Amino acid sequence: MMRQAGRYLPEYRELRKQAGSFLDLCYTPELAAEVTMQPVRRFGFDAAILFSDILVIPHALGQNLRFVEGEGPRLDPLADRQAVDRLAREVRHETLAPIYETIRLVKAQLDDKTTFLGFCGAPWTVATYMIAGRGTPDQAPARIFAYREPDTFAAVMDVLVEASAAYLIRQLQAGVDAVQIFDTWAGVLPPEEFRRWSIEPTRRIIAKIRRQIPGAKVIGFPRGVGANLKRYVEEVPIDAVGLDWMTDRDFARREIQVRMPVQGNLDPLALLAGGAALDRSVDAVLKAFDAGPFIFNLGHGILPETPIAHVEQMIARVRGGSGR
Repeated sequence: MMRQAGRYLPEYRELRKQAGSFLDLCYTPELAAEVTMQPVRRFGFDAAILFSDILVIPHALGQNLRFVEGEGPRLDPLADRQAVDRLAREVRHETLAPIYETIRLVKAQLDDKTTFLGFCGAPWTVATYMIAGRGTPDQAPARIFAYREPDTFAAVMDVLVEASAAYLIRQLQAGVDAVQIFDTWAGVLPPEEFRRWSIEPTRRIIAKIRRQIPGAKVIGFPRGVGANLKRYVEEVPIDAVGLDWMTDRDFARREIQVRMPVQGNLDPLALLAGGAALDRSVDAVLKAFDAGPFIFNLGHGILPETPIAHVEQMIARVRGGSGR
């Protein structure tokens, strides 16, 4: 489940208090490993997902990062070329070393039936936070920056491609079985910009990974792109693709699932709602994709206020096969 280790679990909230800050939690291997394992132990998920954050990459490039309680991440904005030039040219693996140690600790605890997934944010999505210094409703600061200063924005993307590839390679070497590249904000881009800032950088990352680790398994997730998803799977050499909850199922089955495994599509709000609405939603997803390779998952991250009983209901419904 996307964001399966997090605030909806009381055991996570307890560890979060011990860590002090969210970033300290990400960078303390023993605690991050425990958070990664908590939902696997509680629910028996088929995969463990590394507990970390997509913004560790700009942090490891020298951009100041902090998390404000109740408000989310804050970075020193990249306002001009001078700020971009102050970024490190290569990711600082010493900053990320605790994350690689977390992977080793988790791997030692998993049985051979439980897949271990690593991840990073796609360059476009990470860049939107780096430019604005925070999340915004439509990521307009980064979009305007890319229009006004395309060469400077391309320089940011080049740095992120190199850093993301290096980071994912280290994750795979440390023990994850596959990695997912999250382009959460891909859907705000028009088609030409989507190709330039989402498709092309992701394609370059995967090429770099596979030069060092042939056969590395990579899942793509460009959220909110609609029919452009077909172009994405045609041009990016991924092994599977995540579907957000807005994706038309008939389109995905006809145009995407015939090419590769798909995952996701359940609306996180249906999980939050629970009851008959959740059962209907789960059944509809299972029915839509039962003829091809499919990984059941949410169409985006689990909401913090989601009751644990609803997660249990969802899992029982999926594993019981209702709606197939």
